[in-house]
Parts: sequence; C-alpha cells; structure tokens
Amino acid sequence: MITLRELTKRYGETVAVDALTLDVKGGQVTGFLGPNGAGKSTTVRMILGLDRPSGGEALIDGRPYSSMRHPLREVGALLDAKALHPARSARSHLVAQARSNGIPLRRVDEVLETVGLAKVARRPAGAFSLGMYQRLGVAGALLGDPRVLVFDEPVNGLDPDGVRWVRELVRSLAAEGRTVFLSSHLMSEMQLTADQLVVIGRGKLLADTPMADLLARSSLSSVRVRTPDTAGLRKLIDHLRKDGARQVESPAADEAVVKGRSVEQVGDLAHRLGLRLHELSAVSASLEQAYMELTAPSVEYGTGAPAFDGTGAGETQGVRA
Repeated sequence: MITLRELTKRYGETVAVDALTLDVKGGQVTGFLGPNGAGKSTTVRMILGLDRPSGGEALIDGRPYSSMRHPLREVGALLDAKALHPARSARSHLVAQARSNGIPLRRVDEVLETVGLAKVARRPAGAFSLGMYQRLGVAGALLGDPRVLVFDEPVNGLDPDGVRWVRELVRSLAAEGRTVFLSSHLMSEMQLTADQLVVIGRGKLLADTPMADLLARSSLSSVRVRTPDTAGLRKLIDHLRKDGARQVESPAADEAVVKGRSVEQVGDLAHRLGLRLHELSAVSASLEQAYMELTAPSVEYGTGAPAFDGTGAGETQGVRA
C-alpha cells in the first residue's frame, strides 16, 4: 500500500502539492488524474524518493522508499521509459538493474518474454521505437516481482494492441493483490482500466473515489425510472428527495429522472418500497465528461476554448420491459 499523509511540496512561494492525504490500496488499479501543473509528477517523485517533501510523508508499505535496501524487489516504477543509454541493449540494461538489486538473472529473460521484447533483447535501445521503449520500461518495473507498481503514462507510443496489453497486464497485477498506481491522460483507457480514482488539482485532492461513484456524481449522469404505479412512483420520489438526491424530476406521471444516485441505489430503494418497474436505466457520463466538470476550476493553463457544455456521447445501460 502507498500511504500519503499531509504530503506537501513547495518551490519558493509556489505550492506544487498541498497537504495530500490518501491511501492507495492493493488489489485494485488506482488511477491518478489531474490537469497539467496539478502536481501529479511531483507527487510520484516524492513517493519514489526522487524529491524530498517540504512537509508530510510518503510511505510504501509503511516505509519511505529511501530506506529500502533492494527497492526494485518492493516497488516497480515506470516514469521515463527512455531514461537509459541508447547504446545499451535491452537485456544489458535489465541485467545491470538486476545485479544492483540482487535479482536472479533468469528474471531478466522472463520479463523480456512477458513484454514481447525477447527477440530484440540484444539490439541497442537507441534503435527502439517509443512503444518498444515503453515495453522495456514495463519490464524494468516488473523485474523484481514487486508488490507495489507505479506507472506514469505507460501506454504512450503503443499501438492499440499494446494499449490493450498494458490494460490487461495492470488489471492482472491488481488481481494478484498488488498495489497498482497508474497515471494517464487517456481518459477512455483509464475508464476501462481503473477501479479507484484519485484526482488532484493545483496540488489539492479533488476526489478519491471508486470510478462508478465519480461517474454517478456527474451532472450529466442520471437514472431513469418508469412504472405503471404512479402512487408508488411519487413515494419513491419523496424518499429520494429526503435522502438527498441532487435532483429528481418527473417529466411524466409514470416516469422519474434522478441525478446524484446510482442505478443500484435507486433500484434497491424501489425494491424496498415494493415498486414494480417497467424501466430502470442509467445514462452515464464518460470519465472525460466527469473529469472535466470536476477539474474545471483547477485548470492551470487555460486555452481560451469554449467552456465545457456537457455535450458528448454518454453511455446508456439498463433493462426495458
């Protein structure tokens, strides 16, 4: 687990990371999002001991990274895939890492096979494409078979097959109980990959929530209910309003549209009230839409583009009678 407690980083009068507190747990993929300048890279660098915090602490399984004798056995990280000598082969690069951390050399060939670089393992890295560099970076992160993995933009330069491979890989690592902390600007891919989302803006925590909850909270997400029992529908609407649903409308006598509640929450309430339903469907915002709403006040570098108006295709899920 990665633990941040009041983690802060200042550069002069500028606060890059502002008292960030959160737990990144094992057994799930935690996505890390934020606008440019939000403090994501600084946060990751402090987790990995590359930057010293101005205040607070960043711990990995209860210890700072700098205290680990063989860090690659405990934490795997991909920050800059091209951070190696271009004349060095993929295999020799990994061999050097393995020897520095007491990792058996057979592990080098195992991870090269895993990432699909076994056939080019002895080729100088300077001849690699960006996608091949990314695969080598993933190999380095996996080298010590660590329980904690940190990936920063791991799909940059990958073709669609490679993007899907990374998605399946990180989800399989999380399924083994490992802690996976993943930063990416590709919202559609993050929506398919992450279970939990951490969103920061201007160094502050904006959200630490399950993916489904963030999407449900968007003003563009709603739940549609249709029933022949109009009296029961009015009772359902009253309960939802008393329970704090953000918005409940009834465009027709047999229909209600609910915002601020998930389809599961509305369905469970209808069941408790004994309400017979002809339709229960969710119209979900995309992650991009929900993210844009959440971070709009925290964007550091505006472009002067028209304000986000909520247009764009959502996803409808549900069952119609």
